[in-house]
Amino acid sequence: MTITLIREAELVVAWDAGEKRHAYMPGGDVVFEDGVIRFVGRGYDGPVDTIISGKGLLVMPGMVNIHSHPTSEPMNKGLLDEIGSPGLYNSSLYEFMPIFRGDSSAVQDCVRVALSELLLSGVTTLADLSMAHPGWLDLLAEAGMRVCIAPMFKSARWYTKNGHVVEYEWDEKAGEKAMEEAFTLIQRAEQHPSGRLFGMACPAQIDTCAPGLLRDSRAEAKSRGISWQIHAAQSVVEFHEITRRHGFTPIQWLHEMGLLDERAVIGHGIFLDDHPSTPWHTRRDIDILADTGTTVAHCPTVFARRGIAMKDFGRYRRSGVNMGVGTDTYPHNMLDELRLVAYLARTQANDPRTTTTTEIFNAATIGGARALGRDDIGKLAVGCRADFVVVDATHPRMQPNYDPLRALIYAAGDRAVKDVYVDGQKVVGDGKVLTMDFAAAAANLSEAQKRTVQNAPQQDWAHRPTDKISPPTYKWL
Repeated sequence: MTITLIREAELVVAWDAGEKRHAYMPGGDVVFEDGVIRFVGRGYDGPVDTIISGKGLLVMPGMVNIHSHPTSEPMNKGLLDEIGSPGLYNSSLYEFMPIFRGDSSAVQDCVRVALSELLLSGVTTLADLSMAHPGWLDLLAEAGMRVCIAPMFKSARWYTKNGHVVEYEWDEKAGEKAMEEAFTLIQRAEQHPSGRLFGMACPAQIDTCAPGLLRDSRAEAKSRGISWQIHAAQSVVEFHEITRRHGFTPIQWLHEMGLLDERAVIGHGIFLDDHPSTPWHTRRDIDILADTGTTVAHCPTVFARRGIAMKDFGRYRRSGVNMGVGTDTYPHNMLDELRLVAYLARTQANDPRTTTTTEIFNAATIGGARALGRDDIGKLAVGCRADFVVVDATHPRMQPNYDPLRALIYAAGDRAVKDVYVDGQKVVGDGKVLTMDFAAAAANLSEAQKRTVQNAPQQDWAHRPTDKISPPTYKWL
């Protein structure tokens, strides 16, 4: 075990325990040993083995991404940027996303590309919502990231035969079996020798899970003391389906079943009972989320591509809803996602004061940590895990530097991220991923995407060629 000191950093985004908030600390020292932060303050004079000069460096807590799909989303780059089903309220979930799934040989490259992008943008903890796949745990451990695995399970699959009606094929026994396998995998993750893996229960979507599967998974998650996440209120189609089945909105239906509390996470949570696209006869949803302590995992990019937006991040926060942030789609760039959180909230509210960078950065750190039941990540404080990001504060994109976090989020982005540490181990150095071959994985994924493009017409209900489904920007000569 060695003691490492980052001495007199230009700026430390330190945790103010008295005020329970992040604070700017110029000239701060950060000391870590055996994966744990031992000191955050000024004038450290204790033992030290390695000294890193903090001159020109901004040290901030690693970000906590609570919603991501690394096994599939990198494959969609260039294919799903501009398409949504006009007959399904512009969602791409039901008609297009299922036909662009890569083959099994592409999964590991997908994951390596996504995790590389996440590390380079300052994410140190990730919730990976994926279907279980061979070698999953060892692959995540290879990245050096802290990962909450969330093996998805469900009672039905959705499909469309015409582009305007969503149908469901049910197999409740298969869903129950998949749930059992998911909890077994979570237990294996918690026992993994890396010590960086833990788990979360994840019934995939509210409309593809039988009520019994939802109740049973929630009860099992509670008995294990782990979080529980579900995609809900993510599309107009789903909203109408749940109100048709149960007479309640998706949020109200989950509440009626007693599934919402401080360890519950709603993936997306956009279409509440007062959203302009889903006006309902009640106005209860946002208060239910706040009163139960439920977290909303906000992922604006994937919806913005379809012209869809939450109404709005600032309103949720003012109502008392705990917010976290995720990267539901490519690129897996957390800093880009935070920028869009701000801009969409303000345009949807027609008010630049609806939210602040403080609230947004909190969502990406302590808000996400709370959702995962972790008090030892998302902040730089003694006793927390040594998960942090070192930013080049002298980078031209960081100048002028009146407010460093605003400069990072709204201007410099991942270009200024220099080093990233997880458990005190450097996983990004001088802007390069040290644990995985990002370039090789990206090249392999490009070849895999060609196979996916070739096979897509066979998966499409109308058997359209890919260039008809997703026309290129310009005609190929």
